[in-house]
Amino acid sequence: MRDDRLCDGNLPLELDAFVGRSAELAALSLALESSRLVTLTGPGGIGKSRLAARAALRDGAWRVDLASVRDPEFVDFAVVEALGLTDHTTRLPREILLAHLARPGRELLLVLDGFEHLVDVCAELVTDLLHRAPGLRVLAVGRRPLSVAGERVFALEPLTEAEAVELFVDRAGRQGVSVAADPDVRELCRRLDGIPLAVELAAGRLRALSPGQLLERLDDRFRLLTGGGRDTLPRHRTLRTAIGWSHELCTPPERLLWSRLSVFAGLFDLEAVEYVCSGNGLAEQDVLDVLTELLAQSVVGREETATGVRYRMLDTVRVYGAEWLEATGDADRLRRRHRDWYLGLATWCELDWFSPRQAEVAARVDAELPNLRSALEHCLGDPEEAHLGQYLAGSLWFFWVGCGRLSEGRHWLEQAVRLESDNELPRLKALWVLGYVAILQGDTVPALAALHECREEAERSANPTAVAYAEHRTGCLALVSDDMARAETLLRSALERYQEIGELNSNVLMGQVELAMTRAFQGDLPEAVRLCQDVRRVCEDHGEGWTRSYALYVLAYAAWSEGDLAAARTLLTDCLGAAHAFHDLLGSVLTLELLALVTAAQGDTAEAAVLQGAAASMWPSVGLPLFGSAYYNAPHELCEATAREDLGDEPYAEFLRTGGRLGRDAAVARALGRSPRALPVPRGPARHAQGGVAMQEPAASPTRKGGETTG
Repeated sequence: MRDDRLCDGNLPLELDAFVGRSAELAALSLALESSRLVTLTGPGGIGKSRLAARAALRDGAWRVDLASVRDPEFVDFAVVEALGLTDHTTRLPREILLAHLARPGRELLLVLDGFEHLVDVCAELVTDLLHRAPGLRVLAVGRRPLSVAGERVFALEPLTEAEAVELFVDRAGRQGVSVAADPDVRELCRRLDGIPLAVELAAGRLRALSPGQLLERLDDRFRLLTGGGRDTLPRHRTLRTAIGWSHELCTPPERLLWSRLSVFAGLFDLEAVEYVCSGNGLAEQDVLDVLTELLAQSVVGREETATGVRYRMLDTVRVYGAEWLEATGDADRLRRRHRDWYLGLATWCELDWFSPRQAEVAARVDAELPNLRSALEHCLGDPEEAHLGQYLAGSLWFFWVGCGRLSEGRHWLEQAVRLESDNELPRLKALWVLGYVAILQGDTVPALAALHECREEAERSANPTAVAYAEHRTGCLALVSDDMARAETLLRSALERYQEIGELNSNVLMGQVELAMTRAFQGDLPEAVRLCQDVRRVCEDHGEGWTRSYALYVLAYAAWSEGDLAAARTLLTDCLGAAHAFHDLLGSVLTLELLALVTAAQGDTAEAAVLQGAAASMWPSVGLPLFGSAYYNAPHELCEATAREDLGDEPYAEFLRTGGRLGRDAAVARALGRSPRALPVPRGPARHAQGGVAMQEPAASPTRKGGETTG
């Protein structure tokens, strides 16, 4: 059974507060049944998002919140993110969407909410998706039509008087105030033209004013705030009047905070508000009390999230505050304080990534992504702040690499390295992080170019840290290119450099894991185990889970090679759980591949084929399967040969198809929930011996690699 909330790429829409709109809901539902593109239009605050959420309360419906997306280039990214699609390849987001949505038999309702400031790019996106994905329907929600062929426009009118009164009484009750549907309440709702946002803002004042007093003040406010120009819709002017009236009822500190909160994008927390919005007339110790009053007046909303209590402003309310902020002349100072807070947050998160709080850091950065994007836009749009943008883009390396955000990370990093700055250090870091990201996407030429430039500049400026990282990532590229001797040389040299400068973090430990993989592929299992046991110990001492999962992968590879299948399964189960929790698609698919081989060796070739099928369906979102590497591919080939011999070609193919139909979550759950079987291993050693020879002498060295290394 679906939860009473609609899936949302940014925040859930609570639907238990839905009041009225029964006729509109029925009509909109019918429109969605008969048209593939329905656009729900109306002024801000009219209740479009809430009605759309109720109408889309069905299986296969996904909501994309575009209100916080300011750059048209990020519309496709936002849709990919909302659909939960993780992809580490060089494919464009549009290609990822089409590959997902155009699958035969797939039916899906996509709700694009708040597109009006991105109308051109959204119109083009919707046209393309509908043309190429026959099972797709789109419900667009905004203040104007998309104006594309086949669009059915559904204009949402204000609430009826009865519905507005019902909403007002309901919201009053939520404030702990009991009101009746008396003449004052009915007149108030009429004067507010049945605009839901205006009604809710009015109800927010009932702790201090009666409905009659609200009516008296409403007269003054309407005369004071006349709205837009002659070409502005009357309903839009009415909403602006309602917001302006609520603004006038605020105290000076409340108005000040309202305007300053407009610098935030998406959700924000109390600590950010206290830092960014305090000073110049608003003491830090007073921020909480003032924010509480704005919450009581429904100017600000409160959300319970995985990262704690967070706050939000409706876009219309935020825009109104932004206009007042510009009028105060304080906007530039507030944007700088916003930038500084999120630079500090990124710095703290990078340091805390190597700690027991790693999962918390991943969740925090994910929650703060709209504000981090805003800070990046601010820095990279000002030549004098280019070094800060480079610093921020490079500091988030752990999020781009470890949490499935390679495409977006590359976007920011490429912008950052194109800029010149007086401070070279941040650009050097952005260069090696860009090289790392490009390697994981299988894009070797740009990766080599970035790493070569980084090393040259680092040596010229005598920067030993940047030299070490550039050398490390060049060794990483050699590893996935099957050049084990060169990879080992570069990785050993980089690790020695790290030791000389006292560097210890997840990156450094990942270099040791990658070195262990080179030794394992060259047949030196004892050395590989020693290296990864050391990494495992250090990770567990520091509470680091991401690099530890890759160390477990290598240890499982060694355990399988030595015939200890039970140990290999235990290690892989631990590894898979961690990789999936971090949304690390590469770690997940590598583990499934090796787990399939262990399962086959334990005698369950049917389940092994299912796991191989599940992995095969995931590889297109990572890159070239198993990097096109003969070393990485040998266990896969051995598993396939074992399963085909035991099952026969047709049954094997059918089990592959079964696995391919599993979603990512279902595949991981199946792999994690399956109990190890205590079975003899009659064929394991013989087949393993043949596989071991093949892995030590790869047949070919492909020219293009995809995906991520063991790091």
